[in-house]
Amino acid sequence: MNETLEITDRTRLRRSHERGHFDRTTIDQILDAQPMCSVGYVIDGKPFVTPTLQWREGNHVYWHGSSASRALRNARDAQVCLSVAILDGFVLARSGMHHSVNSRSVTLFGTALKVENPEEKLEKLSRFVNGLFPGRYESLRPDHAQDLKATMVLGMEISEGSAKIRTGGPKDEEEDYDLPIWAGVIPVSTTVGEPVPDPRNIDGVPLPEHVQSFRL
Repeated sequence: MNETLEITDRTRLRRSHERGHFDRTTIDQILDAQPMCSVGYVIDGKPFVTPTLQWREGNHVYWHGSSASRALRNARDAQVCLSVAILDGFVLARSGMHHSVNSRSVTLFGTALKVENPEEKLEKLSRFVNGLFPGRYESLRPDHAQDLKATMVLGMEISEGSAKIRTGGPKDEEEDYDLPIWAGVIPVSTTVGEPVPDPRNIDGVPLPEHVQSFRL
């Protein structure tokens, strides 16, 4: 695994170069912290973006969906762009121009490859579930052959991409600091609520530890 990704024409930052990060440690931390992603691709010369969940295994990132999905079928063996973003705060400045957000994001480019081997696909999907809820997959009913047939898993090597991070307060024009205008940061965080049981749960089914302790 390369510790730092090579900067390419697609990944280099044209502005605010200090926000760019190409080291794998930073990129991996953001990917692991945010399962929600968007995958961009082209169908018949037109751009599309699809939200889905992603998970990382070493030097690859994976996502899944229906085998009948037009998006996944067209993304297979094609160039795609995968992006995740985490909103950390709204930055209020003394002018509209300098309002911003504190955030962490990763954008990756590469070729989406289909996981063909059924055993490997099952392994990837079990790691996906257990990555969010440790030990849950083993407690579920075994997947039917049709379950696996109806599910497509795509993966992409983490070889071209970058992270972008903004932290701190507003950066105003020097003369604007004398204006009687409140400026600062409104922090934003994702919280996990209390689990809501399915009303069709069998009486007496205990709340699993991986549900009680779930955190993002």
